[in-house]
Order: sequence, then structure tokens, then C-alpha cells
Amino acid sequence: VLTLVFLVVTVTLFPFSWYSVHYAGHSGSVISLTVLVALLVCLIPTTIGALLPAIGIAGIVRLLRSNVVATSGRAIEAAGDVDILLLDKTGTITYGNRSAAAFYPALAVTQEILAQAARRASLADDTPEGKSIVTLADKHYPQSRETLPPEAQLIPFSAETRMSGVDWDGQQLRKGSPDAMKVWVQSLGGTWPSELDAEVQEIAGGGATPLVVCSGAAVLGAIELRDIVKADIKSRFAELRAMGIRTVMVTGDNPLTAAAIAAEAGVDDYLAEAKPETKLARIREYQNEGYMVAMTGDGTNDSPALAQADVGLCMASGTQAAREASNMVDMDSNPTKLLEIVQIGKQLLMTRGALTTFSVANDVAKYFAIIPAAFVSTYPQLSALNIMDLSSPTHAIMAAVIFNALIIPFLIPLALKGIKFRADSAQHILRRNVWIYGLGGIIAPFIFIKLIDLLLTVL
Repeated sequence: VLTLVFLVVTVTLFPFSWYSVHYAGHSGSVISLTVLVALLVCLIPTTIGALLPAIGIAGIVRLLRSNVVATSGRAIEAAGDVDILLLDKTGTITYGNRSAAAFYPALAVTQEILAQAARRASLADDTPEGKSIVTLADKHYPQSRETLPPEAQLIPFSAETRMSGVDWDGQQLRKGSPDAMKVWVQSLGGTWPSELDAEVQEIAGGGATPLVVCSGAAVLGAIELRDIVKADIKSRFAELRAMGIRTVMVTGDNPLTAAAIAAEAGVDDYLAEAKPETKLARIREYQNEGYMVAMTGDGTNDSPALAQADVGLCMASGTQAAREASNMVDMDSNPTKLLEIVQIGKQLLMTRGALTTFSVANDVAKYFAIIPAAFVSTYPQLSALNIMDLSSPTHAIMAAVIFNALIIPFLIPLALKGIKFRADSAQHILRRNVWIYGLGGIIAPFIFIKLIDLLLTVL
């Protein structure tokens, strides 16, 4: 658009100059075609036009160095504009090795009975949590070890039921979230023990995850699953907050556990008991409010949310559906990579903003070399604008053209390397760009165009 504007202006200058000389009574000469071409070359935004591709390529290269493949350049730009990050708790905020820590039997139930039932319900559970329950039960009650018989009917875990288990030896053994198990017990006509609610709240209040074990309609007790929040994650969230980015932890835990972990990790908000439809609804809600949203995921049930998010990061170990729904794939399968991607996107935008400011300031400075030289033949009084004190109109035009050709190769390394990333607000970054690159973009042409003019005079 800017190029088209400068082209139209330049083309209209010739008839304007011709009219001024032949009909307006000015004593000068008509502006020449050579001067018009030089004016067009120097004043259209050639600098930033040449640098923008280099900046975009550099962003893709930085992602590849981080072992992240982006399916589109738009995704990298969107990463720099992100306002809200949705992060899975497990593996991102915590280490992801959540394991069973203790058994809490209900009244009239022994710890051994609870441990045996929990062990049986977890024998076919290949998740780290399920394996840790078996390990904890074997540690306390090694005499109860047994293998899964062929006639046992497995009940796999699902995001809808939020429970799993096995039908074995006439028992319907189930383990799952407290609210899901409460619905299960009541649907079978059982009674939910009120004292178990206090136990569950105490476990959740300490930042652990409670699971409830039932045998049919009989509640046997609770299991405490504990995970560890990463030590450096709170400082990284603080950096994102300084940039104006809001972090939201997504977890299947109950609200009490989620609140405790969110407070320890330092996130701004959390989404507890998250299901695929709740993730999708929350992302749409943020987008309707005008925010740019990024999230991570690796499961098929994450696919709708990943496709809806402005930046969707899928793990290479994720399902095919999740990879196709995302616009970035992390080959290392590291969920915390999303934080690094946002920083790369921010650095790309900061570099683009700085060099755009420098380019526009360059054009402003070149006006003082080109405009007086271009119109001095038509309007001799414009020589007063020759504040650079250039030796002649011909040298002024040549110096501006040479400077315009030299500045691009000097700026390409900066475009490829990128300016130093700073975790700062957009207002502070803009103010810094104006002072450093704006002021520098005005001063540099004055100095170098004058030096080129002196060199041309000597030659």
C-alpha cells in the first residue's frame, strides 16, 4: 500500500512541475525523469520490504532449533500476539509423575481391604498413577499380590465417566474422582459416607489429588495421589505476566486441588475438572472477548480445543488427530516448550517493530536529501531545506540512492539474529523502539549521506 502511494505521488510530480514552469511563471526547469526514479527508489519503503522476509525466516529457524515444526508462518506471528496460555497441569506445571502416597479407608473398612481393592482396580491401568497404586499396595501388603484372571472384565477410564476399574470375582471395583464415584454409588442405591467428604477436602486442600475406591455401592475409602510443582515454573509465569500474558492451568482435578496447585505454581487462573467440551467453550469465550489463545495437548479429546486455539501445540507423541488439529508440533514432546514458543514469537514481533520504526525514520531523514535536490530546479527557494549542506543536487540524489542500497545488507544480520528479548509490556517496548530505533533511524542517514556526499566530491 505504501509503495502504491509513493508511486502515485511520484507520477503526479512531473505534471505538477511542468505546470509550475510553463503556466505558473516559475523560472526553474521541469523535474527530470532521472530525479523522479531516484525519488521513487529512495522514498518507497524498500528497507522494511527487504527485511520482513528475513525476519520471518529467522522466526522459523529459531523454532526449528528448538525442535518445533510450525505448519504455517501465521502460527509464529500468532504466538507473539498471544494474550492467554492454557497449560496442562501434568507434565507442564508439575513433573507429571503423580503417584499414590497413602490409603484412607472409610469407617468399618480396614486399610488392607482398601489397598487390595485399589490394587485390583488398577492392575489393568497402564498410567503412572495406576502403576503407583499397585506399587504402594504391594509395599504395604505383599501377601495380597495376585494377577489379573482371564475372566476379569476391564472398565477403561474415559473423560466422560472419570472412573475406571474391573469386574472381578463378583465385585464391581471402581476408582475415580470423588464426584463421579458419588454419582456411581447413588445410582446403585448406596449411601455416601459424609465423613469421606472431609477426608477428600483435606487431601485436595494439601495440593494432592483424591481418588475414591468403591466395590459396587459400598464406599471403601480414598487414595491420595501427589505430584510436585516444578521449581522454576513460578518465575517463568511471572515473566509472562510482565509481558501481559495470562496463564490458565487446565486439569481434571477437583476445584480444591486445582486451586491449591494454581496458588503454588503462580498461575493467574485455572480450569478444574476439565472435559473436552469445557476446554473448547473456555477458549471460545476468551476469543469472543478479543484475546489470542494458545494451548497444548496431545490426546484425541484435545483436538477440538487445539483446532480452535490461535496457537495449538501438539506433542510428537500425541495422537494423529491432535497433530492434525494443531499448527505446531513439538518433536521433543515437552509441554513447557509452549513458553519458549511464545518468547520466540514475541522476539519476532519486537524485531519487526524495531526495524519498521528504523525504516520509517530513515525515510523521514532521506526527505531532507531528496526533496530539496529534486525540486531545486523548479523552486530554487527550496535550497533552504538542504540542512545537510550537500554539495549539489546530483550528489544529493546519488548519496541517498547509495545509502539506500547499503543500509539493507547492514540490517539483514540484525533481522536474522533478532533484537534481544525482554519480558516487558507493549508500552515499554514501543517507547524503547521509538527512542533507540526511531531516533537512530533519523540520525544515521544524516551522518552517512553526508559522508557519501563528501566521498563523491573527492572522487
